[in-house]
Amino acid sequence: MRWIFILLPWMELFTLIQLGARIGAVQAMLYVLATFLLGLTILRAQGMEIVNKLRAAQSGAATMLPQRLLADELALGLAGLLLIVPGLITDVVAVLVLFGPLRRKLFSALGGSKGSASPYQPRPGDPIEGEFRRLDDD
Repeated sequence: MRWIFILLPWMELFTLIQLGARIGAVQAMLYVLATFLLGLTILRAQGMEIVNKLRAAQSGAATMLPQRLLADELALGLAGLLLIVPGLITDVVAVLVLFGPLRRKLFSALGGSKGSASPYQPRPGDPIEGEFRRLDDD
């Protein structure tokens, strides 16, 4: 894992130099600026969306935040952060994270849970079945 943090900036720099050599330095800088602004826009929108959903859940307006929905929101925020980082490698990873089906396949391939089966959430008034025994009667 340490090698990723050591090699990634050098690989990103190499890909940006190659991009500048192929399309020109000004166009490469415009590409970096455009992906930065796109990432910033995504990050700001997702951040506000998460804050609004957490506020609604805290005030009781929303019942429960589904884990998958919250994970998708956080994944889109991660994609925004990856787009802010200048370089082509992180941009490719950000695009993979942005697309929902690709993101879920990548998550399940890395060992994550499928997330398709939602756990049972009891509602007020649902009967609770089971056996009990009072310990103070013994």
